[in-house]
Amino acid sequence: MQDNQNAAPRKRGSLVILLLVVAVIAMLGYAAMTKKENMPDVTFTDLQGNKITSQDLRGKVTILNFWATSCVTCVKEMPDLVATYNKFNAQGLELIAVAMSYDPPNYVLNFVETRQLPFTISLDPKGKLAQAFGDIKLTPTTLVVDKQGQVIARYVGEPDFAALHRLLEKALAA
Repeated sequence: MQDNQNAAPRKRGSLVILLLVVAVIAMLGYAAMTKKENMPDVTFTDLQGNKITSQDLRGKVTILNFWATSCVTCVKEMPDLVATYNKFNAQGLELIAVAMSYDPPNYVLNFVETRQLPFTISLDPKGKLAQAFGDIKLTPTTLVVDKQGQVIARYVGEPDFAALHRLLEKALAA
């Protein structure tokens, strides 16, 4: 009889410990998945040779778009990026389109000039920028960086521009 009376509290105690372990594992998993990535210390060089550092972008919300002239989706989304830039630039949005290392500079320059892109275009001839942001290989890859320099969104492929606009409104208001 004594063993049965002790068994129930032990089972409850084991269950409580098990639930605590599961809760801790769940919290650690959630924290790992929602951990914000800091923007690395990099320097972008625009088509005119001007340099923009990560520090120059602090205090601004920035879209970084890794793209290529040979990427059909990149070409398709470019008018939406222009519209996004035009809509939010007056509120402080910066947009830097980083041409991938395999994209010939003369193709990039021709694309930018014929489409009159209003935002900063940066070449990445050695692939160092793509590597610094997690070894980006797929285009388009678009990152949103908040005013504190944290990557708050990463899109591989064309983003949902309505959702992106909502995120930008929130980040710009912060």
